[in-house]
Amino acid sequence: MFSRIDSKYLGYIFLIFIFYCVGCDSQKKKDTDLTELTYIPSGILGLPDLPVPKNNPQSSDKISLGAKLYSDKRFSSDGTVSCATCHKPEQAFVDKLKVSRGIKNLTGTRNAPTVLNAAYYKTQFWDGRRNDLEGQSKDPLLNPVEHGLSSHDDLIKIVKADPEYTSKFKTVFGIDPDSIRIDHVALAIASFERTIISGNSPFDRYRFGKEEKALSESAIRGLNLYMGKARCQDCHTIGETYAIFTDDKFHNLGVGFKRIQPKLEEILRKKAESKNSPTSDEEILTNLESSELGRFAVTGISEDLGTFKTPGLRNIALTSPYMHDGSLTSLEQVIDLYDRGGEANPFLSSGIRPLALSGQEKADLVSFLKSLTSPVLPSMPK
Repeated sequence: MFSRIDSKYLGYIFLIFIFYCVGCDSQKKKDTDLTELTYIPSGILGLPDLPVPKNNPQSSDKISLGAKLYSDKRFSSDGTVSCATCHKPEQAFVDKLKVSRGIKNLTGTRNAPTVLNAAYYKTQFWDGRRNDLEGQSKDPLLNPVEHGLSSHDDLIKIVKADPEYTSKFKTVFGIDPDSIRIDHVALAIASFERTIISGNSPFDRYRFGKEEKALSESAIRGLNLYMGKARCQDCHTIGETYAIFTDDKFHNLGVGFKRIQPKLEEILRKKAESKNSPTSDEEILTNLESSELGRFAVTGISEDLGTFKTPGLRNIALTSPYMHDGSLTSLEQVIDLYDRGGEANPFLSSGIRPLALSGQEKADLVSFLKSLTSPVLPSMPK
């Protein structure tokens, strides 16, 4: 378990893990209210049935309400930021920035992942600190470098004072204004986000639709590399009847880890001495050291040091820059990273090793990745 970890780190890691056990347990209880799922047909080639919490069923009125909430800039301390600010529908639900900008043009530490197909993921955020879209939707509202609200009550006051909102909440949830809570807001936003799914790409038509001419020869070679020599399939999985392109796990590629490696012992010592439970959403986006700890900042488990969630790859050609810190600007740079076996560090995931790809093989992989672009992407309801 600790074979690759310097012994000087072990005591701190053990203490952090003990403190986190209490915090993680309470967080788990709070974040798993929606785990009982039902499934509805996606109706899209290449995608499986859509998982939907039984206590948050889809409805057209709820989706419409969620879309309105998603786009409302009033839900930020200076009236400049909505969910759509960092997850822009017209830009494949990303913002094209290295790291996102929030209120007062403040920047965080993480690249904004696309909302596309997030409905299929088992955890949310790069470090998986939330289990579902409902939980995820509430955190940015209070983060000081995102929406910057002092409390969720700030948002609820705006909603209660808006007749259009109160009417919609009455229609969707059957409640009067005094009964509106942040959980109702989260349910509506999550319902809208579950409509933001995309498939039917050239890859899907080739793989699942059996259209032999849907892919170019270069893309077909790239697919074969993806499934074989390049070993992309190990983490960005493709199934027999659908593809989500993620194993929903966390891996250390070494990206960004050099920022903290020289002072890792000090960072771990401070966290152990603080006796804090899992790192907060605020700290992760305002403290680069905490951010680069990756999944470890959530779990306190040694194997999670510097690990980040495997992102899905659909529409990857549209969602640059890449990696959790937005440090890679092109697909070519991403492939080069994997080809050289990631960035060396003591916690590098065991499956990451040099690939010895040729220039043509790299070009073919890029062609394949571009074939994952859907011809039509979801948009905001009119």
